[in-house]
Amino acid sequence: MELHVVAIRPGEGVNLILGQSHFIKSVEDLHEALVSSVPGIRFGLAFAEASGKALVRWSGTDDDLTVQARETMLQLGAGHTFLILIGNAFPINVLRAVQAVPEVCHIDCATANPVDVVVAETELGRGIIGVIDGVKPTGIEGELDIAERKDLLRRFGYKAG
Repeated sequence: MELHVVAIRPGEGVNLILGQSHFIKSVEDLHEALVSSVPGIRFGLAFAEASGKALVRWSGTDDDLTVQARETMLQLGAGHTFLILIGNAFPINVLRAVQAVPEVCHIDCATANPVDVVVAETELGRGIIGVIDGVKPTGIEGELDIAERKDLLRRFGYKAG
């Protein structure tokens, strides 16, 4: 077995959802879940097929995000995984809909942070072992940090005034 680290750098204003799914139907079902959750959502979606032609299947509403998702998934190379890159929404806006897709097994991460994906490779193929999402903590929040966090959530409309 060999271990690899694949970097995913979503870019400014882009969020990602990385997960595992078990069937080619995932591409269309994930697409439908995303467009049904946020009107006008911009996204690119790629799914690594794990049998048959073993292709990176894809869909999306934004050409740049779709190309980036396809290329990243090909580099990742882990079967039955999917990557969604979102341009004008947050994972919190679509995560329940994504998780409700019957083919989705689990979500590895949902973030705007830089991500390192730890991948194991055997003679059979590749699989995700784990995900490093962002940087390690620098300390514990203080009173000012708490106030900033609460203000941010209210500015975004996630909590009432």
